[in-house]
Amino acid sequence: MRTISFIFASLVTMLAQASFAQDVQKQTVNEDLRARLPEEIRTAGKITAVNNGSFPPYEIVTGTELSGATRDISDAIGQLLGVEVDHASVAGLPALLSGINAGRYQFAMGPVGDYPDRQKSNDFIDWVREYVVFAVEKGNPQDITSLDTACGKRIAVMSGGSAEKVIKQQAQKCTEGGKPAVEVQSFTDQPSSILAVRSKRSDAFFSSQAPLTYFVEQAKGQLELSGVGQANGFKDIYQGAVVKKGSPLGGVLLDAFKILMKNGTYAAVMKKWGLEKNMIDAPGINQGQ
Repeated sequence: MRTISFIFASLVTMLAQASFAQDVQKQTVNEDLRARLPEEIRTAGKITAVNNGSFPPYEIVTGTELSGATRDISDAIGQLLGVEVDHASVAGLPALLSGINAGRYQFAMGPVGDYPDRQKSNDFIDWVREYVVFAVEKGNPQDITSLDTACGKRIAVMSGGSAEKVIKQQAQKCTEGGKPAVEVQSFTDQPSSILAVRSKRSDAFFSSQAPLTYFVEQAKGQLELSGVGQANGFKDIYQGAVVKKGSPLGGVLLDAFKILMKNGTYAAVMKKWGLEKNMIDAPGINQGQ
C-alpha cells in the first residue's frame, strides 16, 4: 500500500512539474546578451548561482534540488544566455556575499535585500519589492504588532540579514526607554527560524513577508502574520540578484530581466508562485536606499 501511495504521489509530482513547465514559456538564446557574458562563462557554457538555503516561495531547497520562483527565473535567464545555471547552497547570507566577492560563485539570483551598505561591495539587480513583518503563533498571544511591542520578547531573525540589524537597533531603543531588551535569536536559514516559533522557542520571526506568508500557509492554522501594512523600521525594500561590484554580469542580468518582463515570463512566474504583490514594473540596479 505504501509503495502504491508513493508511486501515486511521485506521479502527481511529475505531472505537476510538467504542468508548471508549460506555464512558463521557454526562451530562445539572445545572441547579443550571450556575447556580453564574460569569456570564461561563455567557454564553460555554465554559470554558478549561490543561495543560502530555503527562502520560499522564491527558493525551496530539498536536498540538492532547488525549486521555486527563483529557479524558474534562473532557468529562463540561462536559456536567454545560452548557458546552464548550476546552483550551490551555503550557510548564511554573509557566506553568500563573501563567496561571490571571492569568485567562488558568479552571482546569486536571490532575491537578496538591496541596501546602501551592501552596495559598497556588490551590485544588486532588483527584480522584486518586499515588506518585513512578523510571523507569530495563532492568536498572537504575546501581542507583537510592531517593533515597540517586541521589547522583552524572543524574536527570531536571519543571521546577517537586514531584519537582524533592525531588531538589534530596536533592542537598544527598548533598554534606553526603560523597557526589557529584545532577545534576538539569529538563525542561518528560514526553516530553522520558523520552526523556533512553531516550537515556542521564539515568540516571533521577523522577516520578509513573501516567505512568511508561505510558511504561515504551510503551518495549517498554527501561525499568523502581524505588523502587516506598516514600515517596521524599513523604507521601500528592493531585492534582487547579486554580483561582485562592477561585474559586467550585472548589466547582462539587467537586460535579461527587461526581456523577461516584456515577454510576460516574469509575470507568469510571479503569479505562479503567488507573488503578484511583489512584482515591479521594471528592473533596476542598486535602487535600495
